[in-house]
Amino acid sequence: MIQSPCVARCGLNDDDYCKGCLRHIDEIVGWGQASDEQKLAILAKLPGRREALSDNCQPLSRAKWLEAEARIASSEGKPS
Repeated sequence: MIQSPCVARCGLNDDDYCKGCLRHIDEIVGWGQASDEQKLAILAKLPGRREALSDNCQPLSRAKWLEAEARIASSEGKPS
């Protein structure tokens, strides 16, 4: 089992990347359903993201979470 890179410092920038773990909101929400291969691919992207993140981050809201869940469900062909 591959552990989440979450560091409990959630805050999203304007492009929906978390300032704490560097994952996109879709990667955060989908982490529990992702395969180990998908998780490793996400983890491989993280080192290059730190510099790209702006300091303008907003707290992760429930609304953002629900938007991401719906987006992921629709991309998987599942009803939201």
